[in-house]
Amino acid sequence: MERAEPQAIFRMEGVTKVYDTGEVKVHALAGVDMELYAGEFTVLLGPSGSGKSTLLNILGGLDQATEGRVFFRDLELTGLNDRGLTRYRRDHVGFVFQFYNLVPSLTARENVQLVTDVAPNPMPAAEALGLVGLTHRIDHFPAEMSGGEQQRVAIARAIAKRPEVLLCDEPTGALDSKTGIRVLDALRDINDRFGTSTVVITHNAAIQRMAHRVITFQDGRINETWVNDTRVAPSEIEW
Repeated sequence: MERAEPQAIFRMEGVTKVYDTGEVKVHALAGVDMELYAGEFTVLLGPSGSGKSTLLNILGGLDQATEGRVFFRDLELTGLNDRGLTRYRRDHVGFVFQFYNLVPSLTARENVQLVTDVAPNPMPAAEALGLVGLTHRIDHFPAEMSGGEQQRVAIARAIAKRPEVLLCDEPTGALDSKTGIRVLDALRDINDRFGTSTVVITHNAAIQRMAHRVITFQDGRINETWVNDTRVAPSEIEW
């Protein structure tokens, strides 16, 4: 059976981002044209400083392009004000960062509830933690958990509001290879189970083997894009 034609969930047209420090202008993105597709697991690959994180922040509504247009489905993000971007992030996007950003004084359940208390249609915190294999840690504090467990709490927090998009910036960057594989397993399971469009930034070229689509960056520009027809499980990745 032929794979159905993918539907674009993000579209970027001529996107640039310039940071003006007063003494020097840094061109983080230099005219990016790109589409990302619904339900896919996409890896953005490239060295530090290539523009990956800037692009992810623009897709997530955390930053605005200097020039160009960005669309989420038919919604033009570059046309939204701060309130509109806040609503967009709340209703559509989950974030996972390299550092877990958990509140130390709150349990795993309470950290997830920070999101479920404001989301329009959340899943129960216990359900979200169960999806990442942390039912047994639900009432534990971050200091009582390993780095991999804390990152999975962060994933549970991101998915608890049932986002259409999951944006992950170096989610295994602070983890050893064994722990990183467990985190990638959780991300892939969410993508497979719910069809959540997942975008993972990494400089680890091995991770591209589990993606549907791989986009490489260099000097603020897309260097190459390809579809991966031979996806592997995270456990098969050689770090």
